[in-house]
Amino acid sequence: MATGRGILSRPRLFSTCTPNVRWVRVVPKTVTEAPRLKHDRPRGETELFETRSHVLDEVADWLSRRSWTAADRPLPRLLAAKRAAGTTVSVVLPALDEEATVGEIVSAIRRDLMEAVPLVDELVVIDSGSTDRTGQAAAAAGARVVHRDDILPRLPAEHGKGEVLWRSLLVTSGDIVCFIDADLREFDSAFVSGIVGPLLTDPGVAFVKAMYDRPLETETANIPAGGGRVTELVARPLLNLHWPRLAGFVQPLGGEYAARRSLLERLPFATGYGVEIGLLVDALELAGLDALAQVDVGVRHHRHQDAQALGRMAATIYRTALDRLVRTDRVKAADDLVTPRITQFTRAGRGFAPSTVEISTTDRPPVVTLPEYRV
Repeated sequence: MATGRGILSRPRLFSTCTPNVRWVRVVPKTVTEAPRLKHDRPRGETELFETRSHVLDEVADWLSRRSWTAADRPLPRLLAAKRAAGTTVSVVLPALDEEATVGEIVSAIRRDLMEAVPLVDELVVIDSGSTDRTGQAAAAAGARVVHRDDILPRLPAEHGKGEVLWRSLLVTSGDIVCFIDADLREFDSAFVSGIVGPLLTDPGVAFVKAMYDRPLETETANIPAGGGRVTELVARPLLNLHWPRLAGFVQPLGGEYAARRSLLERLPFATGYGVEIGLLVDALELAGLDALAQVDVGVRHHRHQDAQALGRMAATIYRTALDRLVRTDRVKAADDLVTPRITQFTRAGRGFAPSTVEISTTDRPPVVTLPEYRV
């Protein structure tokens, strides 16, 4: 088994060979070379996974061929590929009250990937109704800022992140579109170059997710692998049970991913928090597993939500997944099988007060079907 070092020269190896364990980082050591399942990796690329038993053969093969580190594709190689193909790249940040972080992210992308090297052609922040100075901070740092409600004004906007991402396709023009969450801290521009890289260098790749360590950082504690609670409790079980070919994705709900416009424009977008699992499942159905990939970009630091917010997110993700199971005839569901709301409780005096909110699962149609869509 070949070993290597990822971003910042940190050891990076994951194991799938022991059942009932989570992905763990271990220090690389010398072992006997294991036979390749099907394909050899190009020389110099880092081997990230030990793909033996306990995963589907197709997933093991995919992990060995479609998982990389950002360091596997240096910037000069990306620029050469970009120029040779004449490819353009747009970066989109969906933002709602992210004044504290959006400027730093925009500044890093502009400095490293637009001014130092011309990798990114377009940097857009879509403001979905911030009450702070998110828009001003983003504009001052060098982004083009567009308000969600100014895009496709004939159609009233739905609340949710997916709505913003869907509308962003109408105000960007890149052949490759890269989405980056606006609440990231200690941002590294390798988040962008890493996930854009395979799309520039491999014409067979159409959709790339970032993978990373996701610590849970609070004022009183720092749990190295404590983040991604909804991923582990909801999304990963759903994918393994119903879409096992997607079981190899380390961060299926991560907000950092890039794709070819030619694919994104043909996909429906769930308007809320279900957008990530919806796009992943739909991309698999439309493009096939071999068109999907993931890239290790290091560590993701961001703001964490409270348990009740995570509960609402989990319900939305479950409903989005259920909609796709029904749509593809994987399950038969009566109209009253799922109640489109969630009731939660908070302490009120000597008892508990219930609070019920609606769980929206609206899907926007592929933008290519809109008469306003022009690239």
